Amino acid sequence: MDHIVKKSTASIIIILSVSMLCACAANTEKEADIAVSDEIVLDQGAESDSGAEAITEMEVTNGTEAANQEDEEMRSGLEDYTNIEVTGIDTNSLTEEQMEILLLQARYCQAMTDADTATMRELVSEDMTYTHMSGKTQTREEYFADIEKGRLNYYTIGIENPVIEVDGDTATIEYTSVLNANAYGARGTFRMSGIHHYEKRDGSWILVNR
Repeated sequence: MDHIVKKSTASIIIILSVSMLCACAANTEKEADIAVSDEIVLDQGAESDSGAEAITEMEVTNGTEAANQEDEEMRSGLEDYTNIEVTGIDTNSLTEEQMEILLLQARYCQAMTDADTATMRELVSEDMTYTHMSGKTQTREEYFADIEKGRLNYYTIGIENPVIEVDGDTATIEYTSVLNANAYGARGTFRMSGIHHYEKRDGSWILVNR
């Protein structure tokens, strides 16, 4: 009887030992799983950081490319003014604001050749006055009326050696105009040097008197 009890006790001890070993093994596997899971989380975090950096770099690159494209489009905008020839200046050396003034002047000159006084009115202040080579002075509406009635016909205009200065809300563009025109019956090419003044009003540049 004692032998049976001892044997049973030994069996219980063995069973308990096996159970404890299994439990330890299970705990070890869980710890291993946790360790692996932590590593995965860390890896995912690293990948997330790398992804954020990649997105930021992409956004910066896209922003730079967009700005460069806009700048190129602005500089190529002179090609839209088919009756205007700009010479004596490297447009790549101009700031964005200087280029904006040059484009506005080219647009204004193109409107002169098209007899498009509606566009000219958009670009010129109401109190603008014009002085001709003869010394004759006209108001804006008097000058525009002569263009509308064909007394002044501009065919092509050259903007030669322009010098552009921008200071806050004021700007100037000085150049020699090469006018292929019929002015009150006199047809020819006329060269005139002058300076044109711009002022920013309500966020837009407009031609003004001095």
